[in-house]
Amino acid sequence: RHLLEVNYYDVITANNGKVALELLSTSKRIPEIIISDITMPEMDGYDLFEAVSNNDLLNHIPFIFLSGRNTPEDVRFGKMLGVDDYLTKPFEIEDLLAIIMGKISRNKNVKEINAKIEVLLSSVKINTIPSISEEEKSQVILLVVFWDDKTGPKLVSNFPDNGNTSFSIEKVGQQLFHAIVSLYGYEDISKAEGILLNIENFKRKGYIFFDAFQDDTVRGGERRFMIGLVAPKINYFDSLKIKEVFNDISSKIKGQKDWDIENYWEKLSTILISHF
Repeated sequence: RHLLEVNYYDVITANNGKVALELLSTSKRIPEIIISDITMPEMDGYDLFEAVSNNDLLNHIPFIFLSGRNTPEDVRFGKMLGVDDYLTKPFEIEDLLAIIMGKISRNKNVKEINAKIEVLLSSVKINTIPSISEEEKSQVILLVVFWDDKTGPKLVSNFPDNGNTSFSIEKVGQQLFHAIVSLYGYEDISKAEGILLNIENFKRKGYIFFDAFQDDTVRGGERRFMIGLVAPKINYFDSLKIKEVFNDISSKIKGQKDWDIENYWEKLSTILISHF
C-alpha cells in the first residue's frame, strides 16, 4: 500500500475477498483497478474475480492477480479465467507500477471512445428496423466450432439441432473458420474477436467470434474455438450486442463451465428481432 501511495495512488485495502467485495459494492467511488492476492480467508481471489466479473457495475475494472502462487500452471490458470494480468511474488515495484499505469490508461481510452460513440449515435437518426422478423427467428443458428489438429474445424455444438435447414450447419461452421484462418493465420485467429460478414453461397449473414483456452493436449498448448451466429440478416448495431453475449459464452467455455446453448440462442434471437 505504501509503495502505491508514494506514487500518488489512492489505495483502499481489504484483508480478504469477502470484505473487498463488500467495499466494492458499497463504495461511492468505483476504483480504476483491482489488485488481488489469490490465497485469502473466507473468499479467495478466484471467487472474488468471479463475483466482480458477474457484477455489471464492476466487471469493466481491470483485475490483476498479485500472488505467491508462481508456477506456470498457476499463471496459466489465472489467465485462463480472464484476469487482465498476473504478477508473481517476489516482484519489482517498477513492474507493478508499469502494469497499473498501462491498464488504467487503456481503460480510460476505451471509456473515451465509448463516450464519443454514444454522442455520435445520439446525434444521428438510427434505423430502428430489426435485423429479422419474428417469422425468421427459426432461421437463426448458434454454433460452436473447435479446431482439431487432425481434422481441422469441428462442429461441437449448435442450436437449433433439427436438421431442417437447407444447408449443412457443419459446412457453414467450417467455411467460416477457414475464412478467418486464411486472413489471420492459425496462430493469430484469436485476434479476430468479432467479425460481421456475408455468407454469400448460403445467402446469410454471419457474426463470428474467436478465442482460445489452455489445453496442453493440442498443438501450441491452446485450443482455438469459434462461436458463430448465422441469420438471414444481422445489422451492425445488433452485432455490438451479440459480441457482449459471445464474450459471456467465451468465458464459460474457457472456464469449462456448463452453459445452456438454447438459452443463449433465445437471447441472441431476441436481439435480432428487437428494435434498436
